Amino acid sequence: MKIRTVCIVLIALCCSFSMTGCGTYNRLVTFDEEVKEAWAQVDTVLQRRYDLIPNLVETVKGFAAQEKDVFIKVTEARSKVAGAGSIPEKIEANNQLTSALSRLLVVVERYPDLKSNQNFIRLQDELAGTENRIAVARRRYNEAVKRYNVATRKFPSNLIAKAFDFEKAEFYEAPEAAAEVPKVKF
Repeated sequence: MKIRTVCIVLIALCCSFSMTGCGTYNRLVTFDEEVKEAWAQVDTVLQRRYDLIPNLVETVKGFAAQEKDVFIKVTEARSKVAGAGSIPEKIEANNQLTSALSRLLVVVERYPDLKSNQNFIRLQDELAGTENRIAVARRRYNEAVKRYNVATRKFPSNLIAKAFDFEKAEFYEAPEAAAEVPKVKF
């Protein structure tokens, strides 16, 4: 009778641990998918910005032909975005593109006629809207990364995370240059 009771208790404990493990695994999978979905949103709005840039550059070029180095930097940064493969590479490339775009907008300040051009105003509004979408998507991505990373580090879910190779997700951090205010010189 004692052996039977001990066996029943052991079976109950094994079932309990098994169900807890399955639940934890499923929760980690859900969080992992949330991170991927949030990154897809970031990627979508970054692609929108990427697609707007050639039109913006061409519009500005017509007014500011002597600012070739700025156009070259924007074009190079845009190429890096296109060639980035992993999420950390995409984050770094987009941070460089953000920096190049801020320099381009400083150039715009030097040309009052450009600022009144309807094509430029429309493109600038679209770019501003896109930048807002990027900020929202980055915030949501970072929230998903935080939930996922916390879940993979907390006990006992960290045991399941290690057993099934759930790796730490990378946050989307703003570049250090973003803290600097662009300088406008006439």
